[in-house]
Amino acid sequence: METLRIEIKEKLAVITLDRGRANAINTTMLLELIAAVKDLDTDENVAGLVITGKENFFSAGVDLVEVYGYNEAQSKAFWHTLLETVATLGAFKKPFVTSITGHSPAGGCVIALCSDYRVMAKGEYIIGLNEVPVGIIVPEAIFHLYAFWLGSHKAYQYLLEGKLLKADAALAEGLVDELAEPAQVFAIAEQKARGYMKLDASTWQQTKLSIRGELLVKLQADNQATLDKMLAQWWSPATRAILKKMVEKLTNPVKNN
Repeated sequence: METLRIEIKEKLAVITLDRGRANAINTTMLLELIAAVKDLDTDENVAGLVITGKENFFSAGVDLVEVYGYNEAQSKAFWHTLLETVATLGAFKKPFVTSITGHSPAGGCVIALCSDYRVMAKGEYIIGLNEVPVGIIVPEAIFHLYAFWLGSHKAYQYLLEGKLLKADAALAEGLVDELAEPAQVFAIAEQKARGYMKLDASTWQQTKLSIRGELLVKLQADNQATLDKMLAQWWSPATRAILKKMVEKLTNPVKNN
């Protein structure tokens, strides 16, 4: 695979996001995640999953430099695939833990929200959904996923503010479940996943799917109307102007410092 590394050891699958320094998300990464997670969900030799990142970055979110340059058909395919990825990760029935090795805003946060337990690196790293300030409409399915962990009140406020939380605040708010020294994040995530794996698999999985029942209906619902609104906003002059400035900053950081 181009953007992922996958290893299976003693029935635990580990997906390492592996796309550049910041693991920015593009269509290829999403398609590879969907395919990998579907395969692991049906693989009898796999009993659990950890998704991890790189030092300092779990994922910086959507690769704005690449996605900004997509044409209309490519943009539509990207956002549709993003929601399909969320539905696939959210429905993964086996134990799923994220090892948040660093910054995890926007799309990185969305991937982490799909898991059962989140271990995040201590420090100045950030996590949250900051789409609204850059002109991106948040799909209803993402709101429901955020609210599943934060509650509707906080999810509502934080989404509209585009609030990003540092690790300590994310733990206090329940956005992540545990903090660890950066060098220990993966080991603790693995330990948590293997702890789940020791329990009766059928009981654990059926309980998980039952608890997530209403959420999964929302994640798997037809989001075409929302996607149409998202795409209209994505191509609006105001949003394109904001995105252009962000892309220029990302591609020429020296000039913008």
